[in-house]
Amino acid sequence: MIVRLLGGPLAGRVLETTDTPWAGGWLTAGDADWGLYVAVHRYPATGIVLAEARVIILR
Repeated sequence: MIVRLLGGPLAGRVLETTDTPWAGGWLTAGDADWGLYVAVHRYPATGIVLAEARVIILR
């Protein structure tokens, strides 16, 4: 499964996962800040998942 990340610190990056469904999670790469990404759409023909950054406001 291929996940394309939209927005947030990892915008434009592609994540390759196993064949199991991916619902989202906290991700980081290198010096980038952590970002929470949530799967928002899956293309049935290709299996590609679009994941958007979820904005978190710390209190």
